[in-house]
Amino acid sequence: MPSLPVQDHPQPRSLSDLFVSFTLLALQGFGGVLAVVQRELVEKKRWMTREEFIEDWAVAQIMPGPNVVNLSLMIGGRYFGLKGAMAALAGMLTVPLILVLLLALAYAQFADHPGVAGALRGMGAVAAGLIAATGLKLFGALLKNVLGLRLCIAFGVMCFVAIALLRWPLFYVLFGLGSVACTLAYQKLKR
Repeated sequence: MPSLPVQDHPQPRSLSDLFVSFTLLALQGFGGVLAVVQRELVEKKRWMTREEFIEDWAVAQIMPGPNVVNLSLMIGGRYFGLKGAMAALAGMLTVPLILVLLLALAYAQFADHPGVAGALRGMGAVAAGLIAATGLKLFGALLKNVLGLRLCIAFGVMCFVAIALLRWPLFYVLFGLGSVACTLAYQKLKR
C-alpha cells in the first residue's frame, strides 16, 4: 500500500504530468542528475520537502539500480500507485534511451577524435561540481536529522574515506555504514 502524500505541498496532477515531468527531468541530467532532481522536485515543483528528498534519495541509493530511476518509481507510486510508478519510469527512460542509442552510433564514428576525449573529461569535472554543489545545498536539511549534525558529518567523512581514499567497494560501505546509521536512527526514534 503506497504511503499517503503530504497534502501541504503540490503533487502531480495526472499520470501524463508525471510522465512529462520525469521525461524533462531525465533530459536535463547529463553525468548525474542529483542536482537537477533536487532542484526540480523540491524547489520548482515542490512535490517534496528537502527532508523528504534526502530520506527518499537515501533509500533510492541503497536499492539496486540507478538512483534516480528508483526515486521516480517511489514518487510515482506514492501519488498514483503502480500506474504512477510505471508512468514515472517510462518518463525517465523512453526519450533518454533513444538519445543514448543515437549518441552511441555517433560516438562509434568519432571516438578516436581528441576533441571528443577532451569534451568527455570536461563533462566529468562539471558533473563532480554539480554533485558537490547539491551536497552543500542540502547540508542544511541535516540540522533536522534525527542523528544530529555531528554524527551525520562523521558518517559522511567515513563514507568518503572508505570509498575515495581506501577504495573499498561501494556495496560494503553502504551496507556497513548504512546498517550502523539505520540502527542508531531507529534507536533515537524509539526514545
